[in-house]
Amino acid sequence: MRWQGQCPRCEAWNTLEERLETPAPAGGRRTQAATGPGAGVLSSGAGAAMSLGAVDIATQQHVSAGMRVLDDLLGQGMVRGSTVLMAGEPGVGKSTLLLQVAGAVAKAGHTVLYASGEEGLPQLKRRAERLGCLTDSLLALSTSSAEEVWQAVEAAGNVALVVLDSVQTVVSSQTEGLPGSVSQVRAVAAEGIDLARRCGPCLLFVGHVTKEGQIAGPKLLEHMVDTVLSLEGDRTHCYRLLRVLKNRFGPSLDVAVFAMQGQGLAPVEDPAALFLESRAAGLSGTALAMALDGQRAFALEAQALVSRSWLTIPRRTALGLDVNRLHLLLAVLEKRLGLSFGQQDVYAKVGGGFKLQDPGFDLALCAAILSSQYDQALPEQAAFFGEVDLNGRIRPVAGQEIRLHQARRLGLHPIFAAPGVPDARNVSTLSALQEALFGAAARGRGGRENEST
Repeated sequence: MRWQGQCPRCEAWNTLEERLETPAPAGGRRTQAATGPGAGVLSSGAGAAMSLGAVDIATQQHVSAGMRVLDDLLGQGMVRGSTVLMAGEPGVGKSTLLLQVAGAVAKAGHTVLYASGEEGLPQLKRRAERLGCLTDSLLALSTSSAEEVWQAVEAAGNVALVVLDSVQTVVSSQTEGLPGSVSQVRAVAAEGIDLARRCGPCLLFVGHVTKEGQIAGPKLLEHMVDTVLSLEGDRTHCYRLLRVLKNRFGPSLDVAVFAMQGQGLAPVEDPAALFLESRAAGLSGTALAMALDGQRAFALEAQALVSRSWLTIPRRTALGLDVNRLHLLLAVLEKRLGLSFGQQDVYAKVGGGFKLQDPGFDLALCAAILSSQYDQALPEQAAFFGEVDLNGRIRPVAGQEIRLHQARRLGLHPIFAAPGVPDARNVSTLSALQEALFGAAARGRGGRENEST
């Protein structure tokens, strides 16, 4: 705003008047109002507020994804009018899983639209034939225009599910910018959310993941949608983890396991013992960990290799876990047990291609490192869970009952855990763990724990 004394049209002086105009609300988001006596409506000019007690939640419709594991992961299936973001690295199986879901929903009698900005229709048809999900109710569209997708949804009528693969390849004519830019991702997501609420389909966005493991496009996309799913896994392994990072209609921080097969991704009904089948007994440097991911406990193998180093600076490598966690545990083992890793390379890995951030994995990893250090195998059916602090003490972790129940169900024994866990072999310090597992072998190599420091 600036002062102007002369009118640019009539060239008269001191005739301009200031007027304040209220802009119309943008975004086109609908407002809901209750009607009838006792509805508790408060007039607000642009719309109407209503009492939460008058909101009818019985009309909320759910659509089955065609897989019981996926329905349980989402709560009760997919909610009509909601938006879901499926994120994952390239080639991990996002498009395959969503095409399977689209085919299952279409075979259930619903109309489904699969819109792809990355593949042509012949490519989609070949994959659909391989997955066995071709049906007349499954509509396909190959375009990079968001407007064409929204028009196809409105023209098709009562669409139950829309898959947009991917949100980074679709552009909106209402916003400037290249595909995948911040402005385009925001615009396409906002238009899609408005369409889902207005027309009623469940809208599934596919999102790419950057090298750092973050969802491509800013965090704003995660905040805008109702549910965020992350498909993870090593492409060299056949197993995939589908993780719920956010869910407004059901539980979050839960996980499901799928196996990549020729006919697509098949859910693994009992993933707890999935990685026990190929485990070889009698080898040093391995320990079974009862790890917790979401609300599920898995028996995973902690692998470690300690070998003499010929490098000036010994190598430290970690796969499936934070390398800083490995550095911390090695420092604690050196300080509290009197061991020396200064001239040794140390490699650590989570078996099966898993990526863990579970502090309960500490105890199993320490047991695997000690096993490799002494070159002595651990008991074949032994299981471990517990957090190791900087004093070398074993601390309780979340979900101990779930871990203990799964370990018993799998017939694992003995179970090493922090003090206070019933029916387990309680170890309070790394020194107690070392004595219980290796005894004379550890004492013969000078293992000790300096409790005073």
